[in-house]
Amino acid sequence: MSSDIALTAPAIALRPAAPTRLRAALRGAAVPLFLLLAAFLLRAFSFAPAVIDTDEGLYMLQAREWLRGNWPLVAVWDMHPVGAPALFAAIMALLGEGIWVPRLLGVVGTWATAWGLYAIVRFATAPPALGIAAGLLYLAHTTLLGGLATNTEILFTPLTTWSMALGLRAARRAMEEGEAPPFLKIVAMGLMIGFALAIKPVAFFEGCLAWLLLVGPAFWRGLLPWPRVAGYAVAYAVLCATPTLAFGFAYLVKGELDAFIMGTFIAPLRYAGARVSMIDAGRYTLIAAMILLWAFALVPAALVRPRVRRGPVALLRRVCVLWFAAATAAVIMPGMYYQHYFLLWLPPLSLLAALGARRLARAARPGLVVAAFALIVGGVALDAWRSSTVPRLYGTIGLTGPDPVREVAAALKREIDPGDRIWVVNYHPTLYVLAQAELATRYAFPAQLTGPYWRVTGIDPHEEVARILASTPQAIVIDRGWWPNMRPRMAAMIEEALAEHYDLAAVVWEERGPVEVWRLR
Repeated sequence: MSSDIALTAPAIALRPAAPTRLRAALRGAAVPLFLLLAAFLLRAFSFAPAVIDTDEGLYMLQAREWLRGNWPLVAVWDMHPVGAPALFAAIMALLGEGIWVPRLLGVVGTWATAWGLYAIVRFATAPPALGIAAGLLYLAHTTLLGGLATNTEILFTPLTTWSMALGLRAARRAMEEGEAPPFLKIVAMGLMIGFALAIKPVAFFEGCLAWLLLVGPAFWRGLLPWPRVAGYAVAYAVLCATPTLAFGFAYLVKGELDAFIMGTFIAPLRYAGARVSMIDAGRYTLIAAMILLWAFALVPAALVRPRVRRGPVALLRRVCVLWFAAATAAVIMPGMYYQHYFLLWLPPLSLLAALGARRLARAARPGLVVAAFALIVGGVALDAWRSSTVPRLYGTIGLTGPDPVREVAAALKREIDPGDRIWVVNYHPTLYVLAQAELATRYAFPAQLTGPYWRVTGIDPHEEVARILASTPQAIVIDRGWWPNMRPRMAAMIEEALAEHYDLAAVVWEERGPVEVWRLR
């Protein structure tokens, strides 16, 4: 009897453990699952139109060609590193070439960033409600500034955000527990920032800040001697360079290193050299700040005469200010100030706005603080989502109304066979994917051949246009709304070729004017 009791007692004692672990697992998954659901809901309208941003279509086209064995920068030229088309190719290999596939990648990217913001708050040991609020504010505001497109800023921000989380956690442990950061964190952070750099080099600034957070406090407190700091710096730099070096080595083996160097390094430097004026830079920055008005309106409450100057909230506040400065440097670096560049503001801005909402809510009566906090955060997030959604509901593109890009693709498919070569002169490169057409030129992004950025390619664009026309593509697509922006000599060459060799097959009306599909006679 006693032996039976001895055998069964541990089993009885252990029975609650499984439900406890299950509850802990469910509790741990609750926030990321909630943020994932919020990402799908807030970004639902991104799945409707065929085109939100032209860049996205170029990455789709590069990915399609890569999956066929035709590498980016060689078969489809661009002035960005190949990290973005690599991610597009990965998800398209799994799910196909539908427009919804890269938009799903955008949902995953924004969700990962929102979860990273929550992790930052928890690593700082600040209240978890701040992290949930920051995640929601970030997700809602990515529906603005062109953020519904799966652009580079959507793709690399999860990597910089989680790197910042690791850096902040190491900073707190160094200051509070006297613990030096382990080398494993250098490895993880270096590879994350490295792949972010392989998507867009502007991640450099946030990568530097993340490393300073990781190492700086530990060095200041004497936990890391100079030689070890130097070793960490060298290792971090090598790890950050590793993804780009790996891509470069692959291009070297393929015999296309020149194309890799031109597209990854030389062309972006040429692009950054053609900066906008200071007046335009200030105007574009003001416009972006006004679009994000209510998020910025919460920031003074977080920064002006803060009630708490020590502890987790104070640490979080200081890190966010530094992060916003690093993000601003990243926005400024290319010198062009397109709206989607300002998406880099959103992670630190969302955290600061959550801190501001917390302080404002604490002015309410004790029993209403939580409700006030939820009302402020929910109101600002809802207003951001409303601002992006109303124009889409009004325009109905891809919803109940026609989608001009899909209509042009349908017109093309009626005139060509799959695999025929076409030339999209000054319209969206997504057409090559939607119409299952081949390219008449590797310079598929119109702005880099027939548009204002032709200098980044390092070629004579008139010679390339002459070559394309001599090859007699099966179809040519022209957006007449943008035709006045064409260079006169180039426009004359195209008009002459159309008159001699092509018939007008279809016209689709865009908001700017007609889009013409010309068929080879």
